Amino acid sequence: MSPLDPKPTSAARTSLSHIMTAVDTNLLGTVHGGVIMKMVDDVAGAVAQRHSGGPAVTAAMDGMTFLHPVRVGDLVHAHAQVNWAGRSSMEVGVRVLAEPWDRAGIPPTRVATAYLVFVAVDSEGTPRPIPPVTPETDEDQRRLREAEIRRHHRLTRRDEILASRTHHPS
Repeated sequence: MSPLDPKPTSAARTSLSHIMTAVDTNLLGTVHGGVIMKMVDDVAGAVAQRHSGGPAVTAAMDGMTFLHPVRVGDLVHAHAQVNWAGRSSMEVGVRVLAEPWDRAGIPPTRVATAYLVFVAVDSEGTPRPIPPVTPETDEDQRRLREAEIRRHHRLTRRDEILASRTHHPS
């Protein structure tokens, strides 16, 4: 099997969990968004490196949506998988859930979602090829389609900004 053979979405999927404590809080007494963002970047980075078979760096956070506050004592789970893979870059989707650490049987609450773009790099920091990702379920197919839409919007926005700078230099 070649390192560039397609990999199923389940191959690199992973999760991280953390019990939130008082050191994670902001001035409002809830967990600081930056703590959740770091957890998201950590789990997404692990997935990107597992999928690409080596170093991968965060190139962009394409979206981070906070849906509910996280409280001290919550057990937070960040679940991530590769949604789309190109030549050297990939989108990793992250779903963040929270539940009480001390009570079983309470359904977790989705507290955040995020989409990050990673680029696989070699020892010189140059982009390197990665394997394609193969969706396995209808949900994986949906995630792939939506990742392609986000990629299209990201590239279109970049091109429009660059064109604007050419026409209106400051």
